[in-house]
Order: sequence, then structure tokens, then C-alpha cells
Amino acid sequence: MPHCTVDWAAAASPFVLPRRRALDYHDAMAERAVIVHSLEQARVAATVAADLGVPVTLATAPGAAGYLGALWFRELLAMVRSEYPGVEIAGILDCGDQPGAVMAALRQGLTTVRFSGPKGTAEVLAELADQYGARLVTRRIAARDLGDEPDPAAACRAWLRPA
Repeated sequence: MPHCTVDWAAAASPFVLPRRRALDYHDAMAERAVIVHSLEQARVAATVAADLGVPVTLATAPGAAGYLGALWFRELLAMVRSEYPGVEIAGILDCGDQPGAVMAALRQGLTTVRFSGPKGTAEVLAELADQYGARLVTRRIAARDLGDEPDPAAACRAWLRPA
């Protein structure tokens, strides 16, 4: 199956922030992210990553911070990390164009958040993220969305398998 590239910044072109560059996959511990919509899907991704011996980045769907919340994603990451201690698991919460969601994510201790709003706002949020020891992602990220996959494990295996 071909991978999908989710255009998380369709309304705004990717840009590099002046003080810090936008995050790329190597910074997020994995070359490819897996978009998860549930704890079950996160566990599938972690299981496949463990089987393959690779790190995995769990990401949310575009704008998911607005309806799932930062606390939900923080706890999902904590649960999966505790269940799979041998797997390097990163997380990216997509906050869409909502600066308040970014601030909530930072207050909840998330270390990587994505923002697709205006460049000026992103610059201010990047400064705030720095103060929290976190990173702000502004670019599109190649990701495999498990939302409609009939066989999530097979999709993850194909997506995460080292070249």
C-alpha cells in the first residue's frame, strides 16, 4: 500500500521559524509517523515498532487537539510507553490553527506540538515552546493514518519497515 502524506498545512505553506528550524522526523526520533485515533491503534503501532526494532512517532489527526485534548494524548503516550518500555515512542499532537490548544499542550507537558496557523502566531508559540523545553512543528509530516485501515498492523509494518 502506498503511504499517504497528510497535508496538515494546506491553508498555510510550510516555513522555517527564525529562531529555530521547523522539526523534521529525525528530531522526532522516527522517520515516519503513524496517525492514531485510539489507544488500540497506538498499541498496534508500538507492537509493530517493537517487532521491527524501530522507533515510532505517534501523531494525532489534523486539529485533533481541539476535540481530543492535550490531556488525552499525554495519557495515551504515557500508557503506551509504559506498556512498551523497549520501544522509543515520540508523540506529536496536532493543534491545527488553534494557539490555545498549543498552549494547553505545553502546559500538559507535551514536548512536540504541531501548529498550522499564521506565521506570526507560530513565531510567538515557538518562543513559548522553547520556554517549556518543547518544539513546535509547522511543516507537513509524512504519516500513515490508521483511521480507515482494514488491517492496521499490516499498514504499520509496511510503513515502518526499514528500507
